[in-house]
Amino acid sequence: MNKTYLLSGLLVLSSLLIPAHAQVASTKVYDTGKAIEKPLIMSRFIEMQSARSVPEVMFTDTKGEQISLKQYKGKLVLVNLWATWCAPCIKEIPQMENIRQVNKDKNLVVVPISIDEESDKVQAFLDRHDLGHYQTWLDPKKTIDQIMPADVVPATYVFDGSGNLVGFLRGYLDWGDKEVQPYLEKLTAKYAQR
Repeated sequence: MNKTYLLSGLLVLSSLLIPAHAQVASTKVYDTGKAIEKPLIMSRFIEMQSARSVPEVMFTDTKGEQISLKQYKGKLVLVNLWATWCAPCIKEIPQMENIRQVNKDKNLVVVPISIDEESDKVQAFLDRHDLGHYQTWLDPKKTIDQIMPADVVPATYVFDGSGNLVGFLRGYLDWGDKEVQPYLEKLTAKYAQR
């Protein structure tokens, strides 16, 4: 079979598999400049060459209150998508909570968002895994797809202090590695006040 036909077929097939409503932020806001040198553990993290604006999307917290990322103006925001059916997410949750605690008095926040369709079962799941204290947002209808694809969990997306998307990492990462926090501090210094 001709390689051109094979590649064309794969492109068509992959476009059918991407949800039609999923969008990736495409409006460039500013050039992010020289990328921060990454430690090996962060090699899969993509620091984007251009910050991208994203629409405001509303979520709910576990109490049913409407919330959005807009409340974190002036802070670097790590949005961590997760789900109860995702085994690697269970490993990431304590690491993300540790990052949240270490940075609670800094300009970096961690916002976990569960994409479970049965969001009423999320708190029971967290309780069962001794993670009942974990403060997560809920997105059972995957409205996050208006900003970025929610087809891989765990996934972490990074937003600057104005709410622009500046980086991402799709898949599991050992966020507890000793080289992660210094890297996050550099990202915070570069992007929190943008």
